[in-house]
Amino acid sequence: MSASILVVEDEPAIQELVAYTCSSNGYEVRRAESVAGAREAIGQQLPDLVLLDWMLPDRSGVELLKDLRAEERTRAVPVIMLTARGSEADRVVGLDTGADDYVVKPFSPRELMSRMRAVLRRRAPQHAGEALRYGPLAIDPTRHEVSADGKPVKMGLAEFKLLSFLASQPERVFTRSQLLDNVWGDHVFIEERTVDVHVLRLRKALTPAGAQNLVQTVRGIGYRLSERPEQ
Repeated sequence: MSASILVVEDEPAIQELVAYTCSSNGYEVRRAESVAGAREAIGQQLPDLVLLDWMLPDRSGVELLKDLRAEERTRAVPVIMLTARGSEADRVVGLDTGADDYVVKPFSPRELMSRMRAVLRRRAPQHAGEALRYGPLAIDPTRHEVSADGKPVKMGLAEFKLLSFLASQPERVFTRSQLLDNVWGDHVFIEERTVDVHVLRLRKALTPAGAQNLVQTVRGIGYRLSERPEQ
């Protein structure tokens, strides 16, 4: 499942290098050259990760980071600062403001990819491109394949995305609106009961493998992936 990366950088050569590095590693890339452009892009679609320059033409990237951390919709979006400001004091400001990592220019594409994968593993493991395992289930996000006790499990793309997200944070209960935002995207306007339909399809797909009971309903709240008894 390809992660969406928003590159916020006003220097054309660096923006092009970062965007090319991300896209050549399988990520979906959008670009912005200012804080205003970044806010517009985020308003249209919530990214899975933001690569944010400190010095932008209209406002500071740190000011944008403060705004993102202050707003409920964007609070959990991972952000990596990309900046020439490499002093210890600047690093402390960036990290204390809420950056997940701080990469100093110039940097190598390999270092950037390593830092991005590390942040995605921590904050959004379903987008890190690594296999997810829970109980008898093994989920390969790069091949869009699921197996249970080594046996292939066939399911639709929406059900695969739903299972991948639940498996990235097992035991945690998600509301229907949270699942809509994280699986389908907060820019997609569909009814919450659509989630119920896809949960039923997911359970049906897991039934031949005897794993349907892992996808649990938590009454009055939503759904979770768990081996514990249903609540």
